Amino acid sequence: MARRRELGGIGAGRSFKARQFAAEVILWAVRWYLMFPISYRDLGLMLQDRGVGIAHTTLFR
Repeated sequence: MARRRELGGIGAGRSFKARQFAAEVILWAVRWYLMFPISYRDLGLMLQDRGVGIAHTTLFR
């Protein structure tokens, strides 16, 4: 079974201040952007496929 790891000992609920999206969605986006050579537009499309409506400019910020 896979175990969930917490970032730096901080719970996922407290790791992003003033966030607009769930921490899990933010971590997906960061992980995919760093793992694969994709653009912000492509990343936005990948997230939309998973039910997260987000603009590529939001990802850039």
